[in-house]
Amino acid sequence: MESKQTAAAASTTRLSPFKYSKRVLLKTILERRDGSLELIGERVVIGGWVKSSKEVRKGPMPRIDGDHVPGEPEPRSEVSCVEILQSRIPFLRTIVKVLGGGSGGNYPLKDKLEAALHKPPPPSTVFLKVGDGSCAASLQVVVESSLAPPGQLLHTGTCVIVEGLLQKPSVLQGKHVIELKVDQVHHIGIVEYSTYPLSKKRVPLDKLREFCHIRPRTTTVQSVMRIRNALEFAAHTFCQNNGFLSVQVPIITTTDGKGSSEKFHVTSLFTEGGEKEEPKKAVAEIDGVSLDAIKAAVKEKSNLLEELKRTDSNKEAVAAAMQDLNKTNELALQLEAREKSKPKTSQKVDKVKSSEGYFSSPTYLTTSGRMHLESYACALGNVYSFGPRFRAEKGEFPKHAAEMWMLEVELAFSELEEAMNCADDLFKFLCKWVVENCSEDMKFVSQRIYKTGIDRLQSMISSSFERVSYSGALDALKKVTDKKIETKIEWGAALTEADLSYLADEIYRKPVIIYNYPKETKPFYVRLNDDGKTVAAFDMVVPKAGRLFSGSQNEERINILTARIKELGLAAQQYEWYLDLRRHGTVKHSGFNLEFDHMVLFATGLNDVRDVIPFPRSHGKANY
Repeated sequence: MESKQTAAAASTTRLSPFKYSKRVLLKTILERRDGSLELIGERVVIGGWVKSSKEVRKGPMPRIDGDHVPGEPEPRSEVSCVEILQSRIPFLRTIVKVLGGGSGGNYPLKDKLEAALHKPPPPSTVFLKVGDGSCAASLQVVVESSLAPPGQLLHTGTCVIVEGLLQKPSVLQGKHVIELKVDQVHHIGIVEYSTYPLSKKRVPLDKLREFCHIRPRTTTVQSVMRIRNALEFAAHTFCQNNGFLSVQVPIITTTDGKGSSEKFHVTSLFTEGGEKEEPKKAVAEIDGVSLDAIKAAVKEKSNLLEELKRTDSNKEAVAAAMQDLNKTNELALQLEAREKSKPKTSQKVDKVKSSEGYFSSPTYLTTSGRMHLESYACALGNVYSFGPRFRAEKGEFPKHAAEMWMLEVELAFSELEEAMNCADDLFKFLCKWVVENCSEDMKFVSQRIYKTGIDRLQSMISSSFERVSYSGALDALKKVTDKKIETKIEWGAALTEADLSYLADEIYRKPVIIYNYPKETKPFYVRLNDDGKTVAAFDMVVPKAGRLFSGSQNEERINILTARIKELGLAAQQYEWYLDLRRHGTVKHSGFNLEFDHMVLFATGLNDVRDVIPFPRSHGKANY
C-alpha cells in the first residue's frame, strides 16, 4: 500500500528521477532559475554523500552556515553520555554483576546502572549537507533520530539514500532556500572514520594525489572534473559542427611523431639481467650544474614546501619556498629546452630482438597522433582525434605527466594560416562554452581557487590574438631589461616556456601566436619555408597559462621530406608508409594539437596538471 502511495506521489511531481535509477539528481533541485521554491511540497528520493553535519537535541532548528569542503574539519556531533554508556553495555553489565554479587538481594547501585543502560537517548534532529556530484551546491537534509541512529549519519563521507518532502527551512539563514524533510531512510553507507582520508582536516591538493580514488569526494575536485567534462564535450561539439570526423589513432606505434627520445618502449620480453642499460647521453649544464642535479633539487624543494604546508608555517615562509621552487622548475625547463634544441643524433631503430617479441619491430607508446591522422585527412578531408599521449620524461614538473590527453586536428587542402585560424576559433569556443555551461562551478572556482577566473575566460572570448614570427619574438625579447628572463638568445635556439610566457604576460599582454620557427626546433615533417631556414609551424601562447596549442603545415613534397629524414639520420624504413602519402595523391595539409590538460588548468586556475587528471601518472608514481 505504501509503495503505491509513493508511486502516485512521484507521478505528480515536477521532478523526474534519473532515467537509470530512482533518485532525483540534486542539480535539478538546486540549479533552477526559480530558486527551487516551486518545488516545495514535492516528494523526492535523493542519494549522495555527507559533506557536513550537525545534531541538535532541543531548541530552534539551526542552519548550517557555509559549505564544508570534504577534507576540512568536520563539526563535532553532540553525543550524550547515555549513548556512550549504551555503546559499552556488554562491558558495563559485567561490572554490574560483579558489584551486585549475582542476581539476588536488593542492590540500589545495580538498579541505577541498569536503568541508565536501558534509558533511550533523548530525541534529536540531524542536519546533513548532502552532495551527489551533479553540481557544486549541496542540499540540506533533515533526519529525525527516530528514523536512523545519528551516530551512523554524522561522519563526512557517509552515503545516504533518503526520501521525503521538500520544504522551506524553518529559519531562513545562510543561502539555503529549500531543504528535504526525510520520512524514510533507504540506505546508509557508513564510513570507517579513523581511516577515511578526508575526515580530519582540510587536505592540500598535493596530499590528495595520494588518494586519487577518494579525492573526487572533495568539492574542488568535483568542480574541476565537471569543467573538464564540459571542455571535452565542447571540443567534440566544435569539431563535429565544423565538419571534422573523429578518427581513433593507435596508442602503440612504430613511429616517433615528435622526434623525441623520451618515449615508452613496448615489449612483452624481460631480459635475464634485468633492465637494459641505456646509452649515455650528453648532459646539458648551466654554470656547471647538470639537469639531473637541478631535477634532484626540484624534488628536495617540493618536499620542503609540502612540509611547510603540513606544519602550518607562516605565509611568508610558504610563499618564499614556493617562489624558490618555481625558479628551480624554470631553470630545469630551460635546460631541457636547450638540450632539445641541439642537433639530434641518429635516431635509428633500437637494437632489440624484435623477432622474439610480440611485434616484428620496435614499438612505443605514441607521443603524437598527427602523422597517423594525415593518412585519413588525405582521404576524408578534415579529421580529429582525442586521446592519451605519452612522454617518458623523468622528474616532477607542474605541467607534465607521463600520460596526458591531446586533441589533434588535421585539415586537408589547408595551409598554415587556416590552421592558425582554426585553433583561434576553437580556443574561443572552449572559453565561451565553459562560461555559458559551467556557471556554478566557475563561481566556486572563483571563490576557492582563482578569483578572476570568469573574467579571464570572458576576456579571451573577445580578445584579438597577436601574431608574430619567431624572429619578431626574438627581437622583442632582446629589448627586455628584466633580469628574470634570459634575453641573450641566439637565432635558432628553441624558445623556452619562460620565454613564451613572458611574451604573452609582459610584452604583448594578450594571447600570442608565434610562427615560422627555425627548422632545427621542430619535427622533420613540418613544411620547409622558401628561405630554407624556417618551417611553417606555430605555437599559441596564452597569458598566465603558457603554450596551449602547437601546429604546423606539413611537408607535402616527397623530395624535401626525404631529404629531411636523411639530414636528421632517421631510419627511413620506419617512414615508408608516411612517404607513400606523398607518392600517391599528395596535397597540402596542416593541423595542430591542443594540450587538453593544460586547457583545463587554464579554465580552473590550478597550477599543477596532476590536479586536473583523474589518475595522474608521473615518474615513479603509478599506484592505480
